[in-house]
Amino acid sequence: MSEFHHFQARSLRGEPVELSRYAGQVVLVVNTASKCGFTPQYAGLESLYRKYAGQGFVVLGFPCNQFGNQEPGDADTIEGSCLVNYGVSFPMFEKVDVKGPNAHPLFKWLSMQLPGLVGRQIKWNFTKFLIGRDGQPLRRFAPTTRPDKIDQLLAKALGAA
Repeated sequence: MSEFHHFQARSLRGEPVELSRYAGQVVLVVNTASKCGFTPQYAGLESLYRKYAGQGFVVLGFPCNQFGNQEPGDADTIEGSCLVNYGVSFPMFEKVDVKGPNAHPLFKWLSMQLPGLVGRQIKWNFTKFLIGRDGQPLRRFAPTTRPDKIDQLLAKALGAA
């Protein structure tokens, strides 16, 4: 198993989730925020999830309040915003730090594996990391990259068993 599958996170309800549960799937890890200019991307992420879930694809959302305090709510507020405003049905996790000394280990690892414009840090909300079925990081996408622009690369990753 790859290093990705050795990580653990807590669901939005606080339950431990072993990321090994996603072994064999293509995964899109996204740091999210409900009061960001990119928040409407939830709809596009949900669309990708619904389109490809049956082919072994999952989106994992990780709320983060490190960028402009754009995710100030608690779990209930986050869940309500995602569900009511965007119909999100993909797994959402507890609010985490994605940069700095208290960054979640998953995001430390992803930032090392796939550096971005600001090096080994995450620049803003809705940075996206595509992980292959084997758990290897494939590509990092900037916050400005809309989910529909990932579709072709995602379809290709799903085709590679």
